[in-house]
Amino acid sequence: MGQWSPGGARSSFAGMVNAVHATAPAITERQRQVVELIAAGCSNEEVGERLGISARTAKAHADVLRHKLGVSRRRQIPVAYRTLTGDDPLHDLEPTSVGDGG
Repeated sequence: MGQWSPGGARSSFAGMVNAVHATAPAITERQRQVVELIAAGCSNEEVGERLGISARTAKAHADVLRHKLGVSRRRQIPVAYRTLTGDDPLHDLEPTSVGDGG
């Protein structure tokens, strides 16, 4: 007791990583889609339009995500998601025609 050992540090770190992953909030496929659209700069109205849901439902998804990810602002959701999962929310997003002048 009280002595440091390299093996103990590794197992302690591994335990911490496992605990973080075990307690990480589950993100549903629909929530992941909402994260991607928020990361792309879409409003709740645009999220709703693209996913075939109401703007109010899109806002509800964003509110749940804020709570799950522990952030206070909607714009923080993509960064918190990436920090938690390691996934880039913009990686799989298809390009849109927004802002292309046509």
